[in-house]
Amino acid sequence: MADLLGSILSSMEKPPTVGDKESRRKAREQAARMKKMQEDEKRKKADFRKKMEKEVSDFIQDSTQPKRKYTPMGKIERSIIHDVAEVAGLASFSFGEDEESRYVMLFKKESAPTDDELEAYRKGEEWNPQVAEQRRRLKEQAALEQTTSLKTNKLEASPASNYRDKYSHLIGTSAAKDAAHTLEANSAYGCVPTANKRDKRSIEEAMNQIRAKKKQRLEDPTGATGPDAGSSQS
Repeated sequence: MADLLGSILSSMEKPPTVGDKESRRKAREQAARMKKMQEDEKRKKADFRKKMEKEVSDFIQDSTQPKRKYTPMGKIERSIIHDVAEVAGLASFSFGEDEESRYVMLFKKESAPTDDELEAYRKGEEWNPQVAEQRRRLKEQAALEQTTSLKTNKLEASPASNYRDKYSHLIGTSAAKDAAHTLEANSAYGCVPTANKRDKRSIEEAMNQIRAKKKQRLEDPTGATGPDAGSSQS
């Protein structure tokens, strides 16, 4: 019985000591501070959003301002501005190399920035429309000069005329064309008419002519041929 009572008493929670009370009190205070900080942060975000909504509304109604640039701010504030701008139908961009220098710019739709303008802001440069227009014209001029140069080089590589046109004033246009069709290259003698190189007789005609000439030489040992041979003897 005594052992049972002892085990029950030992299992019961001991009353807290002075140290335990102090640590619990500190934990409660820390939790209360954290809750208050969260509520303050939430209230600050709500107040900042309300302020930005008012500024964006004024910006939209001001016809003299095509864009608005804000001072550098934290990531949370930038995200709120981007969200407000999206709801209002504005274009928003963040610029700046490091986190401390990041800032937001708002643009109305009718004054949307060009790629060159955005590139200038990303480089940390001020946008100057006159300077940008000069750069654009210089780029167009350089591209035009390059295209003209390529066309000129291509024309120089092509022959200005062919030999038919070059000698047509000497032999006539039709003769030049006929010569171009009837001449073929000969590595040994240059260009000669193909008619002079080609025997158009058949084999039978050629053999008959050879036999006739041979027979004529046998009949006339002097070698005289033709109608004038008899008259030379009289």
